[in-house]
Amino acid sequence: MKFIVSSTLLLRQLQAIGGVINSSNTLPILDNFLFVLDQDKLTISASDLETTMTAKVEIIKSEKPGSIAIPSKILLETLKTFADIPITFTIDTKSTFSIEIFAGEGKYKLTGHNAEEFPKTPTLESSSSLEIDCNIIADAINTTLFATGNDELRPVMSGVFCQLSSENFTFVATDAHKLVRYRRTDCKSEESASFILPKKPLTQLKNLLAHEDSKVKIEYNTTNAFFEFGNYNLICRLIDGKYPNYEAVIPAENPNKLTIERIPFLNSIKRVSIFSNQSTHQVRFKVNGKELTLSAEDLDFSNEAKERLTCQYEGEDMEIGFNSKFVLEMLNIISTDEVCLEMSAPNRAGLLLPVNNENKSEDMLMLVMPVMLNS
Repeated sequence: MKFIVSSTLLLRQLQAIGGVINSSNTLPILDNFLFVLDQDKLTISASDLETTMTAKVEIIKSEKPGSIAIPSKILLETLKTFADIPITFTIDTKSTFSIEIFAGEGKYKLTGHNAEEFPKTPTLESSSSLEIDCNIIADAINTTLFATGNDELRPVMSGVFCQLSSENFTFVATDAHKLVRYRRTDCKSEESASFILPKKPLTQLKNLLAHEDSKVKIEYNTTNAFFEFGNYNLICRLIDGKYPNYEAVIPAENPNKLTIERIPFLNSIKRVSIFSNQSTHQVRFKVNGKELTLSAEDLDFSNEAKERLTCQYEGEDMEIGFNSKFVLEMLNIISTDEVCLEMSAPNRAGLLLPVNNENKSEDMLMLVMPVMLNS
């Protein structure tokens, strides 16, 4: 097996799929990239058994097709040191699995592994499929991924719930303290379906889809989901289980509506939260007429901060406490100039919504649970 490839191009594709590889694997073969050369096409795969990602790489010249598993760490570290030069791989795929890399005046040797040991990529049977613009999926992942949970006892909440219907598609994520629902009416599916996508493959997709300007083909069945776009394929095992009824926790009646400019609001919370208790991150929201007062204190260190902002407000004067980390995460995701915070009572969840969103087909709702105020 022999081929010549651009070092920069190869490195870029390896880094794109390398995030799939775990830092510690139960199977040593998973520490490797699988290289498959077929005539003038080079396909590289990385896997952790749950997620497998594949990239196609353009090559300059090839001889003798074949396949080999190459240790990922040493290959990546070596490629990072090269300028953009053509490099030649000469590989014994039959007996010793020795790999020789020629780059400029350098020659490097390492030992690979039999490609047969690498786990086979699962195939999807009785699957359904649809095509969606890459930027729509990227927006959906960016909006929801931060709200996923980390509780190993509730694995369904560690992923993003996807609902496809003939009217829209919806992405939902929650960790029981915050919830995000992202809905698009410009994406529809002939068949209704729902499944839970794990966090890791979504992180991989998030990094790559932002740079793609095409459509992503999504194929799914009851156990796996397959994404195909550009030079990449990703297949992942779905999280098994029933997602909580998220609609039930979204309060329907919210008579108290606070509308405020997003950037000043975000910066003010950022400053005030520095003085909050570093375990609760509690910030007090006090609304009085057209004035919002943000305050925080840390009694252990006698730290205290207070800021006043002007706002538009409909409803009764009220005081409510929120975890500033959650509110800041949400305000960073929303891109509109103004946001609306809808509330019903100090012990009920608040809804954060974008105001005057230019994209009429996008419906974004963010829910944040209050924290008990210190008297």
